[in-house]
Amino acid sequence: MRTLLQRIVITVFVVAVATFFITPLLWFIFAPFNPQVSLAVTIPQSPSLANFAEVLGNSLAMRGLLQNSVIIGVGAMVGTSLVAALAAYGLSRGSIPGRSLLIYVLILFSSVVTGTASMVPIFKLIFDLGLINTHTGVILVMIGGLLPSAIFIMQDFVDSVPRSYEEAAMVAGASPLQIFRDVTFPSMRPGVMVVGIWALVNAWGAFLIPFILLRSPELLPASVTFYTFYDPESGMPQIRMVAAYAVLYTLPVILLYLLINWRYGFRFFGGIKQ
Repeated sequence: MRTLLQRIVITVFVVAVATFFITPLLWFIFAPFNPQVSLAVTIPQSPSLANFAEVLGNSLAMRGLLQNSVIIGVGAMVGTSLVAALAAYGLSRGSIPGRSLLIYVLILFSSVVTGTASMVPIFKLIFDLGLINTHTGVILVMIGGLLPSAIFIMQDFVDSVPRSYEEAAMVAGASPLQIFRDVTFPSMRPGVMVVGIWALVNAWGAFLIPFILLRSPELLPASVTFYTFYDPESGMPQIRMVAAYAVLYTLPVILLYLLINWRYGFRFFGGIKQ
């Protein structure tokens, strides 16, 4: 009897937790196709694509989604992956005293680089560089914030590459750049993919940095252009428009995940043949 009671309690708890997390997802699925959207989860009686048609007609929002977010996301992804690969290789192969301590300190301060408390000095720095209201300034700040954690992730992949491969290439007369390009980097491909996708997702969803550093509405990414679906007088959101735009906003990330999973199955292979 006691065991049965425990199972009932556990089942009720699991159902309650599952309902708590599934309810917003159900709203996210049904709301974009409902002409009369509310905050309650309701199955649309007559599903319609009118909300999506109206969102697609908003040139500012679509520019932020199809152009600005892509520029910022791809820029942060490429910059973070490249610099992290080079830095991780240097830390892994170099004899630096206190290397582990240095990495953990970088990770500790990585939360400060893009944090709210650091936005004033970051704004001042970007202003002095003349990069205010440019995508370049936003990308550089995002790379700076993502880089410490990216180096930490990438170093595990670099450490897994046997030094004997590099020593063999060195005996064959390869230069350090050739060794990194032709031997080490192909074996680091799993790490590069992981860091690249991680950086892209973080840059895609970033709000505070572009909101502060960008001034022109034409340069704002999709994460910020959500405000175009808010009533300027009352500040109330147009829920049906926000729901439809949210689907379009999350769709590229979902497609990227499916593409990588289909293409690689998250089973990456290095470029070294044994």
